[in-house]
Amino acid sequence: MDSELKQVPGFQFFDHVAIAVRGGELEQHVNAYKTLGFTEVHREDVLGTDQVREVLLQIGDGPNLIQLLEPLSPESPVARQIEKSGGRGGFAHIALRVADIQAAYDYMKRNGFKLIDAAPRKGSRGTTVFFVHPKTTDKAAFGYLIEVVQEGASHA
Repeated sequence: MDSELKQVPGFQFFDHVAIAVRGGELEQHVNAYKTLGFTEVHREDVLGTDQVREVLLQIGDGPNLIQLLEPLSPESPVARQIEKSGGRGGFAHIALRVADIQAAYDYMKRNGFKLIDAAPRKGSRGTTVFFVHPKTTDKAAFGYLIEVVQEGASHA
């Protein structure tokens, strides 16, 4: 069993921690992280169902990132999250990197995880992603959103 878990779903490391930022405050947050020595490595408007402006900041020379998410519309899930938290930004989700997104998806589905996406889908920066519901399984609700990420071919 232990060897199977090391292979599938094949989690490699924490890809990023996502932080929701209120509209109009993104640059202030970016600058604060830069003051701490973080480096901006990516910026993108993610449209479709996400409706966010994201900025990724690298922690040192490692693979771990902070993802700042500013809603672009009231329909954005991030806007709804900020509204639910009384208008405050803060922790949005944690993302785990995998080598094989489809294998991870199939494994988690087979093992009773509550997956939000019907299948892995296109994410930002050329990645493929899917999300796991905060009510993670029938027996364990982690209480926070999880994103599973496979790096794009150009970033491998």
